[in-house]
Amino acid sequence: MIRRSIVIVALSLQTVAALAQTTTPPPASTTTPAVKSDITLAKFQKRREKAIMAADTDGDGKISLLEWEAFQAKRNAKGDAAKSFKRIDSNHDGFIDRAELDAFFAKRFARLDKNADGILTADELPGHKTAPKPKQ
Repeated sequence: MIRRSIVIVALSLQTVAALAQTTTPPPASTTTPAVKSDITLAKFQKRREKAIMAADTDGDGKISLLEWEAFQAKRNAKGDAAKSFKRIDSNHDGFIDRAELDAFFAKRFARLDKNADGILTADELPGHKTAPKPKQ
């Protein structure tokens, strides 16, 4: 009787040990999750375009100089609003449209993308503590 109990206990321990080996959790990842994901050109343009198109107060899909000046005043932007408008209005029709914004932000993206890999990482974004300081 005691021998039978010992055999049952031994088999139970082996079964438990086998189950414990098959249900061990995977090892913890050694990489830390990114706080901010890397930004592609399309994502960069979409974010910027959404913010800038808030200036289109009449909803016609383009921004006039008056809308731009009001938008810049509301944001307390520094600099000459007319000058920045002229820089973005590449076809000089007196309006900023989505195509002009996409082209403008593609140029800005290329300037920020220091390693030209097509992705902005946290250290390439302006204002990031590890971002290289502009040369003076």
